[in-house]
Amino acid sequence: MRLVATKEHAGLMARQTCSISATPSTQSTFRRDFHVPQHYRVNINANWGVPRIKLRRANNYSFQKCDNHSCSGPQVAGPHGTFTKFDPLESAGRNSHRSAVSRTSRTSEPFDLDGESSLPSELVETRVNWFSAFWRFTRPHTIIGSGLGVTSVSLLACQGVSDVNFKFAIGLLKAVIPALCMNVYIVGLNQLYDIDIDKVNKPNLPLASGEFSVATGIILVTFFAAVSVGMGFYVESPPLLWALLVSLVLGTAYSADLPFLRWKRSAVAAAACILAVRALVVQLGFYLHMQVSILGRAANFPKPLWFATGFMCFFSVVIALAKDIPDVRGDKEFGIRSFSVRLGQKRVFWMCVTLLEAAYLVAIITGLTAPTLASKVITATGHAIMAGILWERSDSVDLTSKAAITSWYMFIWKLFYAEYLLIPFMR
Repeated sequence: MRLVATKEHAGLMARQTCSISATPSTQSTFRRDFHVPQHYRVNINANWGVPRIKLRRANNYSFQKCDNHSCSGPQVAGPHGTFTKFDPLESAGRNSHRSAVSRTSRTSEPFDLDGESSLPSELVETRVNWFSAFWRFTRPHTIIGSGLGVTSVSLLACQGVSDVNFKFAIGLLKAVIPALCMNVYIVGLNQLYDIDIDKVNKPNLPLASGEFSVATGIILVTFFAAVSVGMGFYVESPPLLWALLVSLVLGTAYSADLPFLRWKRSAVAAAACILAVRALVVQLGFYLHMQVSILGRAANFPKPLWFATGFMCFFSVVIALAKDIPDVRGDKEFGIRSFSVRLGQKRVFWMCVTLLEAAYLVAIITGLTAPTLASKVITATGHAIMAGILWERSDSVDLTSKAAITSWYMFIWKLFYAEYLLIPFMR
């Protein structure tokens, strides 16, 4: 089967053909072969055995199934290859098969004309695809990390099981919801300013792939920033509001391409931003929110909180270094002087492993000084296990493979999650 792209060119409808398999994994190939602009979304589905390809702006580009007859016509040379002149009305009269005519809905979204499909199913499919793109837009690994971090440090404020009650749950929600909204703002803003870089480093992200337009990205980051800060004022918790505003400022400074900003260009400034938010703001701000504003106790800084802050300083530096290891190609091309660009992937990789192993050693020693046997066993054993897993996993990574390095980086985030599960036991 062949799939045909039609586009308006010099007052005529032109058609270019190529052969591909209609599966989601062929999106980049399809986009390249048909020269589809990045701001168009391509969704390829094969439900009911009938490939259907949809783009956001169907009045300019539409895709349909065709046979040899519908692809015939006088050939003309174009800048991207050979085209066939195409008149939709003439084609409709020449081909009896309904899918030989390209139509669009009133919303400019193409819909399939084969008898097996229906408008409700198309609407459901469109919404599912949108939410799938939105989930990728939020950078799920950071969302999970933020949610676990806020919950974990909030539990440090609890002096006993009796403190984990309805009041605590409501206070936790007042912190988690704006924290996650701020997380979406930060990662979304970074994608808005990194579209060209992400086309090289992370082409599956919705702005880089064209699934989301720039306007959609701006609306999303504005909305989530407004909700986050708005909730910060509404909750009337000074530590929470402070944590959110500092995160907003540092997240903007990290990504925004404005005078004196775009700190991610500097390896040191980029690492400092991530360390400040992940290690200091999350631990101190959200702990004080629960301790002072929700539980109504005096501000204090217990040993577990100092441990969590210190350990996450190490971990934040590791994340700041490791995130750039797979992205050397795009960072070099666009002038981002990350440590991986300056020092090389291998050296930075083993720097990350060494830092994290050192942090685990300190955590094991700290755990052994805990006042209760249960805390000693859980924290010392847990950190020892994670240190062993880290070494075994790192020793087998192929540093010449971007996929292998990316997989290892996501594994580091899993260790990050596990640490927040252990922190409440540091008593």
